[in-house]
Amino acid sequence: MKKISSSANAEFKQLRELVDSSRERRKAGLTVLDGIHLVQAYRDHVGAPERIIVSESGSLNNEIKQIVKNFSSSEILQASDGLFKQLSQLTTPTGILAVVKTPRPQPVPADMDSCILLEDLQDPGNLGSILRAAAAAGVGHVLLSKNSVQAWSPRVVRAGMGAHFMLRIHEQADLLTAAAMFGGKVLAASRKAPQSLFDADLRGKIAFAFGNEGAGLSRQLRAAAHAEVSIPMPGKTESLNVAAAVAVCLFERVRQLAVSSKQ
Repeated sequence: MKKISSSANAEFKQLRELVDSSRERRKAGLTVLDGIHLVQAYRDHVGAPERIIVSESGSLNNEIKQIVKNFSSSEILQASDGLFKQLSQLTTPTGILAVVKTPRPQPVPADMDSCILLEDLQDPGNLGSILRAAAAAGVGHVLLSKNSVQAWSPRVVRAGMGAHFMLRIHEQADLLTAAAMFGGKVLAASRKAPQSLFDADLRGKIAFAFGNEGAGLSRQLRAAAHAEVSIPMPGKTESLNVAAAVAVCLFERVRQLAVSSKQ
């Protein structure tokens, strides 16, 4: 495998740009996966990455050896531990990175069974957690407005723990058009809504709409929904973190579908 021992190396500089710059990731159509779990998840659900980067110490790890054994030496770069640490965003790097293609934008399908509409979401950790919840709950599609955080940034991908590869993620989506085209009920999550989530019928085709962490949903998207629902909170806090709210809504739907299937 080719070894990198200097930060002046052209390939190392390109990797740094992919890690650090959302503009460069969009331009190249690539992103960086950081860690054994993510690289394995990509391999299992998508296929072979474009390139593998391992640290000197990582090349001795048995799990990493199993991952790289099917790659040719020209597809693997080995960086010194010091240089690898500059590329990894983990406090304790696992010793492997992968460069992968990001999916090309796809039209939002009109026949979705369930989906999530995310308006101007800003926090990478929140989006990653939402994607994990969506994948776990069997939701197929996640739509993000154009002012939302980039779904394929390394921080979001890391927080998603492989969920990206199990979902159809639509960035730069026109949420108002998507809500109008959706073939089921569109429910807007709002902490002031009079109807409880637990009283709403969540069976059938459901699109949940969630807003920005601070501002919530826009008036226009709330108006486009068929109903607004709130999560009952008997405690003294005013609101839930948006990722937690998404998980509650999705798994209440899972619960209702499970109960319905047994009747």
